[in-house]
Amino acid sequence: MRLGVLDVGSNTVHFLVVDAHPGARPLPAHSHKAELRLAELLDERGAIAPAGVERLTATVRYALLAAEDKGCEEVLPFATSAVREASNADAVLARVKEETGVELQVLTGEEEARLTFLAARRWFGWSAGKLLLLDIGGGSLEVAYGIDEDPDTAVSLPLGAGRLTAGWLPGDPADTADVKALRRHVRAQIARTVGDFSRSGRPDRVVATSKTFKQLARIAGAPGSGEGLYAQRVLSRKSLEEWVQRLAAMTAPERAALPGVSEGRAGQLLAGALVAEGAMDLLDVEELEICPWALREGVILRRLDHLPTT
Repeated sequence: MRLGVLDVGSNTVHFLVVDAHPGARPLPAHSHKAELRLAELLDERGAIAPAGVERLTATVRYALLAAEDKGCEEVLPFATSAVREASNADAVLARVKEETGVELQVLTGEEEARLTFLAARRWFGWSAGKLLLLDIGGGSLEVAYGIDEDPDTAVSLPLGAGRLTAGWLPGDPADTADVKALRRHVRAQIARTVGDFSRSGRPDRVVATSKTFKQLARIAGAPGSGEGLYAQRVLSRKSLEEWVQRLAAMTAPERAALPGVSEGRAGQLLAGALVAEGAMDLLDVEELEICPWALREGVILRRLDHLPTT
């Protein structure tokens, strides 16, 4: 069947069309992204501003037209932390439904972590053993650990790259004192959860998803997208530590000139690097591998799991 997945994230609204059936790898057929940056469009009350709601509604409307044009049998719409934590979330969801007929499913942070873990498990398979997953989004950091398809431990922390940039790093380049303050904040948040994972023993494999980790791995020397989906891409803590210092001294346009870094994400890359470094350090990760599949694929796989087999 042909499925459409509408992912309303903190940075990007991504509409993905895939051809899929149970037991097979979902094959992408169409992709459209709109960088709304909802996490940065919050007013002083923590509400998504009217302009953000208008842009979100228009983007959802476009996705419905694209789904019809591409022959989708079903659309799976969901939203993550930016909508979940907005003070006017109910009003935003009601407006979207009224204007488009789409009822966005708001995932909890733990659901995000579990679905992303499922995608990583399916990608790497059972031979990966005990798996530790890290994912940095625009609004939150997800960490999950386990040996099965459903992780034993899954947590979500308000440490997204977009959220932290907007709240902690107003300067460009970032002020040294602001960087140090954010570093302390990030590590204090992550440290609260370390015990939940250390009690389970060391993982056999550590993997990471998200645009932030992909870009960090790329600037640290990992193969570019032109090398294909199956090229191995790794990120070591040592190289990340070196890059954090370099990124802190750069302006956003200077970061955008780095290989694999998009102009739209360049401003957030320092905050994302601080979160990645803190997570790898406190969870005692020397090296991790980038997983091409993430939350969207997890949503697709879970839906396929519930289809009848005949």
